[in-house]
Amino acid sequence: MEKKQSPYVAPHENMAEISWLSVITGILLLVFFGAANAYLGLKVGMTVSASIPAAVMSMAILKGLLKKGTILENNVAQTIASTGEAVAAGVVFSVPALFMLDYTPTLMLISLIALFGGIIGIVGMVIFRRYLIIDQTKELHYPEGVACAEILIAGDKGGVAAHQVFRGGIIGSVFRFVQGGFMLFPEEIETVLPMLPGGVIGMNALPSLAGVGYLIGLRVSAVMLAGGLLAWVVIIPLIYFVGAQLPEAIFPATAPILELGVWGIWENYIQYIGAGVLTIGGIFEFAKALPVIKDSFHGIMKSVQGSKSSGLRTDVDLSGKVLTALFVASVLAIWLIPSFPVNLLGALLVAFFGFLFTSISSRIVGVVGSSSNPVSGMTIATIFFTSILFRAIGFAGKEGMVAAVVIGSIVTVSACTAGDISQDLKTGYLVGASPRNQQIMEILGGAIFAGMSGFVLSLLHNAYTVGSAALPAPATSVIAVLVKGIFSGNLPWALIIIGALIGIICELIGIPSLPFAIGVYLPVHLTVPTYIGGLIRHYVEKKNRDIRHGTLYSSGLVAGDAIIGIVIAMITTAGLHSKIAFGEGLLPGADVIALVLMGFVFYGIWKSTKKSEV
Repeated sequence: MEKKQSPYVAPHENMAEISWLSVITGILLLVFFGAANAYLGLKVGMTVSASIPAAVMSMAILKGLLKKGTILENNVAQTIASTGEAVAAGVVFSVPALFMLDYTPTLMLISLIALFGGIIGIVGMVIFRRYLIIDQTKELHYPEGVACAEILIAGDKGGVAAHQVFRGGIIGSVFRFVQGGFMLFPEEIETVLPMLPGGVIGMNALPSLAGVGYLIGLRVSAVMLAGGLLAWVVIIPLIYFVGAQLPEAIFPATAPILELGVWGIWENYIQYIGAGVLTIGGIFEFAKALPVIKDSFHGIMKSVQGSKSSGLRTDVDLSGKVLTALFVASVLAIWLIPSFPVNLLGALLVAFFGFLFTSISSRIVGVVGSSSNPVSGMTIATIFFTSILFRAIGFAGKEGMVAAVVIGSIVTVSACTAGDISQDLKTGYLVGASPRNQQIMEILGGAIFAGMSGFVLSLLHNAYTVGSAALPAPATSVIAVLVKGIFSGNLPWALIIIGALIGIICELIGIPSLPFAIGVYLPVHLTVPTYIGGLIRHYVEKKNRDIRHGTLYSSGLVAGDAIIGIVIAMITTAGLHSKIAFGEGLLPGADVIALVLMGFVFYGIWKSTKKSEV
């Protein structure tokens, strides 16, 4: 049998891979990007990949600052960091639903969900690594993994501009602290639209939103903005108009509508409509992935039948005994540890759905990339089936709802982690890394962020409140709505059905319903700066400027802004915010200042893309 090895970099048996420097650097980057993505996921319902910026920053630290570090050590650092980011994504896309069910999870429960969900995701993916990453090279491209490998190879030759990440991070951090810490200008700018009672438009002055817009591009950001405009300049003014025109004697609900105001209408009406669109969006994304899912099962069977190791250092995984022990131990722990409100049936459901969707996620991202991985659809499917089953066997009330969300959360973390490490293992394959070493580092990275996930999530909830305008958590709200609906039925189903129909209409006319749904659910103030960032990306591509520098700079903006958001949450929780927020209400024309400074942020993204050697 022909021995397979990396097509890009010949393996070096004596090249350093796991070292104290690479591990410590990876852990530092994990804390940085993991915490940032937790904040970002709750703020705008999406996260950004940490692989490329982590790889760039690790090279800047190891090769640039310390004059050390091989390409394999840098790969280890980015592997640890990106695994933490994946676990963070899984946690913030599911666990906050518990807060929305008026249940406050303990720090231990959140961390255990992250830990065992991450382990199941890693184990499930590793079982099929050889088949997916090596045997299916021509069919599965793993775009983020290939891109990260190219960055590592270019950096090893001295060609990556790491200063772009640091510049973006410094600007994002300083902007956010002056704005949110000292409160010298507001986070939110808003204006009432003339001739349209109840219509408002605004913008959140946050560098992270500009960076996210650039990273996701014009198409997705435009669809998000369209959803926001439908909600804020069509539906809310329509509800407001009806409430103002019809007398209370004819339409008794009008008086409360008028008293609610614009933000009250958003909270009591739009969020339920948005949840309906989100549900349909998740279902459609999952349905679109069914052909890939079918192919994945064929691949799984081939893998089980035996995709054999070549015997090379670059083709050795963790042993089957270790993987089996980790999987079984995780399922038993979910059943037996008192912190889990899950019985034996729940643990078995975790085992089934966790393994199923881990295998599916690992293959899907090879085709469509991690950013298009329909994890929300997998989560909805798990929650829906589990909730119906629990109610059918009499496991109802808040206990049943909490158990269903916990099961869905573990599966969500598993699917997110599996998709991400698929990209990491593809990167490792291309640069000649040892899969076994990467898998050990992935378990380490997942465990470390699991340990801090409870603290981060509880801190953000206590400071901003999950589900509020400050932290809307759009990707999570649909889980709470779905569970409440199945267990209690006391929901405004008319609004949810209206939202579902809007989602179906989107799909019928060829608009992706999931980003549109996020736009409907979020305040339009968040999608406006995101769209401007996407517009900048469009013109960068049109003018043939350096897209990669903009990607690195925008990643820095996102991370710097989000990290300071967490710092401010810590200051607020400690009761110290009032002592430093000396600018509140003092600066005249603060809205204009915020608008001008955001203009400089947008210009900074554009300027970072000027043609230069990478």
